[in-house]
Amino acid sequence: MANTLQLYFPKLRERQQILDDILSRENLKTIYDTWEEQQQNYFLDICCGARGVKMLYDSFFKEIFDPDVKPERLEELLSLLLEQQVKILKVLPNDSTRIADESSLLIMDIVVQLEDGSIANVECQRIGYKFPGQRAACYSADLLLRQYKRVRGEKGKKFSYKDIKKVYSIIFYEQSPKEFHAFPNDSIHRSKQETDTGVEVELLQEFLFIPLDIMRKIYENNGIRNKLEAWLIFLSDDNPETIIQLIEEYPKFREMYEEVCDLCLNTEKVMDMFSKELLELDRNTVQLMIDEMQDEIDSQKVQLQEKDTQLQEKDTQLQEKDAKLQEKDAYIAELKAQLAKK
Repeated sequence: MANTLQLYFPKLRERQQILDDILSRENLKTIYDTWEEQQQNYFLDICCGARGVKMLYDSFFKEIFDPDVKPERLEELLSLLLEQQVKILKVLPNDSTRIADESSLLIMDIVVQLEDGSIANVECQRIGYKFPGQRAACYSADLLLRQYKRVRGEKGKKFSYKDIKKVYSIIFYEQSPKEFHAFPNDSIHRSKQETDTGVEVELLQEFLFIPLDIMRKIYENNGIRNKLEAWLIFLSDDNPETIIQLIEEYPKFREMYEEVCDLCLNTEKVMDMFSKELLELDRNTVQLMIDEMQDEIDSQKVQLQEKDTQLQEKDTQLQEKDAKLQEKDAYIAELKAQLAKK
């Protein structure tokens, strides 16, 4: 694969230079040797420009979108997604946003408080069918409860429920649930609570579901049609040709790719980031296997229960038939007795 991005970012090193750097340092070589050959080649492709970086992966996303260093980047993305101007006030700890440690298949997760007090949870799930709407609603409710506890603690006796602000759950899917594929022309699905009469009641939970696999198909058919789609392609597509088209049409993204290139010059740091992503991928793969096995066990249990129910129904039917036969035998015996008397 040609080092396509190297033509635009000449600071990127040659593949052999990167490999020599790794092999010359025992600590890096030890890490490198633990990777499978496919993973080694993938890492070298990223560092030399033969492949782009998947920006939504946690380590890379937080490096490029660090709200403490470059808040304007995440602010612009959120403003486009939420269709209103937003400003980030601070980053919130997100350890407790995973209910019962349900972090399986999670790629990236960041929680920020906006200037108006509302909260936005931005995350990416690897496989969408493991993150249905019910689960999204539970995480949103968890964030809402966290805000309630925090604000009530800060306000004390002056607390009012009107102090509680909106919670936005923005969920990117690397592989979206099948329901989204019924809408092949839509890359964003917005949801909020409304009354059937139109009376305005300020309910606080809003959701954005973003199927990135569908976005990439839309791009293949239509190109980049607006700034929001440019952001979504930036976040999700690591094809060098796509990246080149993106930075030519929207030069602002060139600066961010420059930072990725600078990052790739630091072999040790980017290897550490890559190792974390591989570790998370392995953990997620194991969790997915466990989930799938549990689904299979649950399905088998349901099938066994259905069979038990069917057998019980048959037993009941047989008992009813036996009862009817006994009734008929008794009736015949009675008739015989009457005949004998006559």
